[in-house]
Amino acid sequence: MRAIFKILKFSGHLWRYYLVIALLSLTVAVLGQAMPLITRELIDGFTSGSLGRNSALFLVFGIFIADILQTLLNNVNGYYGDQLSLRINIFLSDKFYEKILKLPQGYFDQELTGTIVSKLNRSTNGLATFMQAFSNNFLGFIATTILSLFFIFSISWVVGLVLLSLYPFYILMTVKSSGTWQNYENQKNFLKDTAAGRFQESISNIKTIKSFTSENYEHKYFNDTLNQLVPINKKQSFFWNRKDSERKILVNIIFGFVFIAIVQQLYSGSITIGDSVALIQFSLLVRIPIFMISFLVSQLQAATSSSKDYFITLDQVEEDRSATKLIDDVKGEIQFKDVEFSYKQGESVFSNINFLVKPGQKVALVGESGQGKSTLAHLLLKLYSPTSGEILIDGLNLTELDTLSLRRQIGLVLQEPALFSGTIAENIAYANPKASKKEIEAAAKAANAHDFISKFKDGYKSFIGERGVKLSGGQKQRVAIARTILKDAPILILDEATSSLDSKAEREVQIALENLMKGKTTLIIAHRLSTISGADIIVTLKDGKVDEVGSPRELAKTNGVYAELLKLQNSGTKQAKKKLEKFDIG
Repeated sequence: MRAIFKILKFSGHLWRYYLVIALLSLTVAVLGQAMPLITRELIDGFTSGSLGRNSALFLVFGIFIADILQTLLNNVNGYYGDQLSLRINIFLSDKFYEKILKLPQGYFDQELTGTIVSKLNRSTNGLATFMQAFSNNFLGFIATTILSLFFIFSISWVVGLVLLSLYPFYILMTVKSSGTWQNYENQKNFLKDTAAGRFQESISNIKTIKSFTSENYEHKYFNDTLNQLVPINKKQSFFWNRKDSERKILVNIIFGFVFIAIVQQLYSGSITIGDSVALIQFSLLVRIPIFMISFLVSQLQAATSSSKDYFITLDQVEEDRSATKLIDDVKGEIQFKDVEFSYKQGESVFSNINFLVKPGQKVALVGESGQGKSTLAHLLLKLYSPTSGEILIDGLNLTELDTLSLRRQIGLVLQEPALFSGTIAENIAYANPKASKKEIEAAAKAANAHDFISKFKDGYKSFIGERGVKLSGGQKQRVAIARTILKDAPILILDEATSSLDSKAEREVQIALENLMKGKTTLIIAHRLSTISGADIIVTLKDGKVDEVGSPRELAKTNGVYAELLKLQNSGTKQAKKKLEKFDIG
């Protein structure tokens, strides 16, 4: 029940819906008491001869009115329950997404996209469905039970005590079975999330799957994962139904004693015929909530299991955005001072990183794969924090700077451009949603993209599909560059944007990059020697440390990493090409 109170507190702003549903449920419960009370008066009045025909018809009319009102109010209650369910779903989804967007990069490094989506859908749908059933039924059940027991005790304390004895046993049996059931449910949720994660991954990499003809493998993996649910579900279902049968048999036994007690008291003259009929009807009113509790308990356990994953996510530590110093009018000086970084304690990626980039300079980061070139760029964006040392922009330590303010000063172009489904114009304007059509076109022209965009039937309004699937590699890259041009940030991070393109597309993108880099401090994760040679400064990384820092002309004369790369390129042998690949150099 703690999970339910947590959700009720969490969604407290919906209290008006809870209040309306509670009042309607209580009203319906009160109206439900009319039938046995009026029936008792009818039977006792008829058997004693004290009830006239008109009075009897009036009482029957009372039953009819109560029945009609119950039907109408139940449906009104259902309407408000539907609205509550949807609003809870929207609220929970919104809070989950808001939280996800605030989590640090490390969280996404460990979670599959599909798993995150599965947790969202499973948790919000399960919680919303339960809360609807809970709010529509729980108070009504409680009120019906209390009122019915009150009237039962007023007629026969013996029957009342027999019925009351049911609850502690029933609740104890339910609580004892809850842990085992939830354990099975947690196992099922893990498998569902795993399958959903793989499904999302497969759809995102469908070209790779088709190229490797791995359709059967992926289908088998997905099917095998889901089929592991079957034996778990069998055990869970068998366990649940066995325990539910035990609970219901207990109810059957208790009600057997109830009916025996009613008959015994009737024949002993302790109660009237009307009393006995009323007791039976009141007992049945108590019986319905008890049997419905099994349904609610099942949903409660599923909701509790789902809420566990939901609230675990909401309890994750958010990205540190405690720094409040805003940064504006950036000149673009970047300095790394004694920077060390580890993803895990004791597993250093690099240490003692020192170099200075002056405003407007282009610096190329060079090193073998795994030396931390991309990580240095991620540190500059505050996607991760250094284990030790300082990173400065215009002399200001990143730890002092407001994260959002900092990121507005940095443009990013990735090796694999990240575009969204929608139109070309929407993707370019992602950097500035308020940008005018003229500004969007100007950015596209600077990115050498306007000509190919204009050839499309719908021009800038052309839909590009998920991740820009309808565009070629060069076209996607130029749209991404146009987006960064529109952002007009003074600092750029380029994960060599031409490394995966053919020569024609590379030339077109290179023109766009040259326009983009004008007057900006640029950090380049280099994948081509032509790019490295065009940089103002080269920073080479070796064995997790800075090996050399200098201009291309200076480093070409040393025996360091850059000089070695030049020799390898000039040799042109297969062995040299393999060594170049270690440096991600094409």
